[in-house]
Amino acid sequence: MTGYDVEHDKRMHLIVARRDLSGFRHVHPEMTADGTWRVASPLTGPGSWRAFADFKPSGAEALTLGLDVAVAGDFQPRPLPAPAPTAEVDGYRVRLDGALTPGQTSELTLTVSRDGRPVTDLQPYLGAYGHLVALREGDLAYLHVHPDGEPGDGRTPGGPEITFFADVPSAGSYRLYLDFQHGGTVRTAEFTLTAGTPAQPPPTGTPGGGATPDGPAPTATAGADEPGHGEPGHGHN
Repeated sequence: MTGYDVEHDKRMHLIVARRDLSGFRHVHPEMTADGTWRVASPLTGPGSWRAFADFKPSGAEALTLGLDVAVAGDFQPRPLPAPAPTAEVDGYRVRLDGALTPGQTSELTLTVSRDGRPVTDLQPYLGAYGHLVALREGDLAYLHVHPDGEPGDGRTPGGPEITFFADVPSAGSYRLYLDFQHGGTVRTAEFTLTAGTPAQPPPTGTPGGGATPDGPAPTATAGADEPGHGEPGHGHN
C-alpha cells in the first residue's frame, strides 16, 4: 500500500516512549517506492519501548498501530515524576494550567516563556503552534492532541499560550509531552497529570476484585492495540 493522506504536514507520525515514560521521541518516517517506511532509530537507550505509528490511509479512517520493541542493555525503571505546574527545557519554562477529568473534555493551557519573558513568536511546527501527546502510566493508552486554532487563521496568536482540549478515557496518571518550535528548534516540555482518582485495590476478601460496584473497572479505548488515535532536550526529525 502506498496511498496515505498528509496529516499535519506528514504522512506518518511515529511516536516512541520507554515503558516507564522516561524517554520520548516524535519522528517522521519516509516511505520508499515499495511502500516501506524508514527512519533512523529513535530509540535512545536500553529498555522496553512502545512505538505508535499514526497515519491515515487514503479514503479510510485515521489509524494508530502500536508494537513493543526491546533494546538490550542495563536498564533500571524510573518512577514517574510527581505532578508539577511547570517544566523547563533548554532555558524555556512552560506552565500548565488545567486538569484532566475522565470522560469529559478537559481544557489545558500551556504558557511558554524564556528568561522570564513570554514567548509570543512561536513558529508553526507540523501546521500548529504545538502538539501534545498523552500516555497513561501502566498500559500506555495513547492520545495525540492538537491545539485549538492554527497559524494564519486570524485568531490564534503565536504564543505565549497554547490551548488544547483533551479527552482521557479513565482515571490514572498521565505523562504529557508538549512539542513546540522556537528559533528554528523543536523542544519538548514534559508534565505529569493525574486524571480523577486512580482506582484502588479492593480490601482483602471483597468480592469481585478489580471491579466497580457498577461493573468492570474502566479500560482505555485509546491504546494503539485497540481501534481508535523523556528526556528533556531530545531531538526531532
